Amino acid sequence: MDKQRAQEIMDSIAMINVNYHGIPVYIQSLDPNSETATVFPLDNMKHEQSVELAGLNEVPLGE
Repeated sequence: MDKQRAQEIMDSIAMINVNYHGIPVYIQSLDPNSETATVFPLDNMKHEQSVELAGLNEVPLGE
């Protein structure tokens, strides 16, 4: 995922499904100095981690 799309998802009012290597996650923030984001799995909000944007994928509705 590119940084611009990740920012659009974060700014969106709607809930947009995003996976990190197949795991549903919430994008909490983007690192302005690198191609990483802070995310947490939707089923474990305390497990915050920094991940590469390249590992994030938007999941189309209905999947």
